[in-house]
Amino acid sequence: MNKTLLTILMLALLLLFIVSPFAALASLMLVVLVSTFFSLLGNVFQAIIAGDTNPKGS
Repeated sequence: MNKTLLTILMLALLLLFIVSPFAALASLMLVVLVSTFFSLLGNVFQAIIAGDTNPKGS
């Protein structure tokens, strides 16, 4: 579950970077935002289906 919460926090910070007035690399940040969004969806589905996002070996 920590992985999912960290991904949500990272998505929120990326949104702040994109809408900031000094975002010189806004188009690159949009690509990063889309990839983070899909990663977030994967983590949320993994948490819903498996119930545990951390592998047992780590």
